[in-house]
Amino acid sequence: MLAALKFGTSAVRRFAIGAACLLPLVSASYAATTTSTFTVQVAITASCTINSASTLNFGSQGVLTANVDQTSTLQVQCTNTTPYNIGLDAGAGAGATVAVRKMTSGGNTINYSLYSDSGRTTVWGNTVSTDTVAATGNGAAQSYTVYGRVPAQTTPAPGTYTDTITVTVTY
Repeated sequence: MLAALKFGTSAVRRFAIGAACLLPLVSASYAATTTSTFTVQVAITASCTINSASTLNFGSQGVLTANVDQTSTLQVQCTNTTPYNIGLDAGAGAGATVAVRKMTSGGNTINYSLYSDSGRTTVWGNTVSTDTVAATGNGAAQSYTVYGRVPAQTTPAPGTYTDTITVTVTY
């Protein structure tokens, strides 16, 4: 009788251990869940940036007896639907205006002009709504051609003549 009781206890013990092993599986099928949400946002403000401004190089010239025309490119990027104006100042040459800019080498100068059209009839200046280039941003970079001209003039002494133009985007 003792042996039977011992066998019975062992069987009960095995059954209890097996049932205990199955409890996590039973519990998992009745697991509760909860959900929530959160907001993701960004505020876009009107903004513009000048991505690039290439050098306007009139090359090597001898006597300035005819117009010398060249172009350069500006690339501006503004947020979509943002209106803006691109202005070019008179440059660093002493006595320069937006109509007649001046490249210098020492005390010598060469006159030149910058235009917003290929016919070189519309001077590109820096007075908003007067002589700037107006546009509306589309969110991508937009390119603008600067049309330069060195008109025929008395040729100064040989040298490398330079000027620096400041580009301003008003938005």
